[in-house]
Amino acid sequence: MNCFKKRSKAFTLIEVLMVVLIVGILFAFALPSYLSSVRDTRQKTANSNAQTIAITVQALYVRTGGLAYNHSSITEAAILVELGGQVPINPCTTGRSLTVDYQLVLTSSTATMSPLAGTLCDSAGMRTITLTQ
Repeated sequence: MNCFKKRSKAFTLIEVLMVVLIVGILFAFALPSYLSSVRDTRQKTANSNAQTIAITVQALYVRTGGLAYNHSSITEAAILVELGGQVPINPCTTGRSLTVDYQLVLTSSTATMSPLAGTLCDSAGMRTITLTQ
């Protein structure tokens, strides 16, 4: 008579439950950090793209001889031409509209540009860029 039992090569229910528990705990700690990182990246990209638009407005202002930021030649169409025909995407709103996804205010002595936060970003992380004469 054989005293040795044949041992099964499968996982027990307890072992599987422990692995699921450990993976769940790791996921619970990693997910908020990942989501925060994604939000921060969106905000930084939106701010960088707003800076690109502000530099474009500054270039158009210089071409007008520095007369005024709201000069008749500094239009949305002129800005689009300078940007290569397309406004950079705002990842916080997922759009490319200069009037819907960004806020551009032109006066005679200043230009103010800021990306809009939309639903994907925190408005506190949005930067306002101001150009003055």
